[in-house]
Amino acid sequence: MTISRLTLKALALTLVVAALVGATLLFARPQPIESAVLGADWECTRTAFVVTTCAPRAIPAVETSRKEAIRPTRG
Repeated sequence: MTISRLTLKALALTLVVAALVGATLLFARPQPIESAVLGADWECTRTAFVVTTCAPRAIPAVETSRKEAIRPTRG
């Protein structure tokens, strides 16, 4: 069984494209960054070294339910 040159070129091109896609995904994933300007209540990420997004830090549901469960009694 012989493998034609076109098949080898297609295989090589597929491997190169897969490697480029993998490298792009590796560098484009969001990275957490510190923001001294906004403070500790904010969580910021930078994607692909270009786009920076910030959002308020989420309060875990466990803390919220504890605060609601402990209510001062009247009397």
